[in-house]
Amino acid sequence: MSSAAPTPNGVVLVDKPQGLTSHDVVARLRRAANTRKVGHAGTLDPMATGLLIIGVGTATRLLTHVVGTDKVYEATIRLGESTVTDDAEGELTARAEAAAVDAVTDEAIGTGIRALTGPIEQVPSTVSAIKVDGKRAYARARAGEEVELKARPVTIHAFEVRATRRMPGLIDLEVRVACSSGTYIRALARDLGRALGVGGHLTALRRTAVGPFDVAEATPLDALVAGDIAVADVLQSPGDAAARLFPTLELDPQQSVDLGHGKKLHVEAPDAPGIRAALDPAGHLVALASVSATGVVRVETGFPNSQES
Repeated sequence: MSSAAPTPNGVVLVDKPQGLTSHDVVARLRRAANTRKVGHAGTLDPMATGLLIIGVGTATRLLTHVVGTDKVYEATIRLGESTVTDDAEGELTARAEAAAVDAVTDEAIGTGIRALTGPIEQVPSTVSAIKVDGKRAYARARAGEEVELKARPVTIHAFEVRATRRMPGLIDLEVRVACSSGTYIRALARDLGRALGVGGHLTALRRTAVGPFDVAEATPLDALVAGDIAVADVLQSPGDAAARLFPTLELDPQQSVDLGHGKKLHVEAPDAPGIRAALDPAGHLVALASVSATGVVRVETGFPNSQES
């Protein structure tokens, strides 16, 4: 009697196509990987394409540590028109006079972008997934309720114009944005247009990086769903993925057993305390562990059976 195939376990970098929600991607990967234990880190709107980090098996425990990492996007901002959703999926709410848009100079655009770079306070789009009194903001907005979201601190590390296309009454900006987690790129489009007095919204969005992971490494979703590429062939092991997110802590066999059982360890005091990817001698992820300034190691998140793939 043959033994059952091991449960897939690891991280998959998926290039999400337009028109699908992040939940849609997870549902398709559950079928492709033949397991229900699949999750994603960092939602992408249906309009957006690009990098979606998928966890399979116990590697789903890594996802909470991926969500808070910095992101990089390529986007198209259209100046001269505003929409209810601050992107191309919403109804047009205002169109600026063509003469006003045509009068917007490259210098004015640069000034507006510089004002939106660095640490800023950003009001998320009304049609967002943020919860207001337990209900999603987009659900309240679509029900006709007035939704007022509070500004939140975010950091825009880089906001660069790669190309400018001018049309009568419209300006399209191809931009690259590197930012902290929680930043809404469509809110940047809205705020830039508002600052220039002509309105603005997002017409295209592609996520190109999440923390240390790049879309160049990602596999198109269609190839995974069709079976042209097996999920197992593109899985990054929990150990490999964790080692890209955190410094590593190499364990000996006994330490691996002890930490795997939740026991505290004592190691040489580190130069800088913090989270470590604790790996056994074979490179399997035992735990994400905190290491104190005095060298005390405690489990933050355990990864049983992380060697399975």
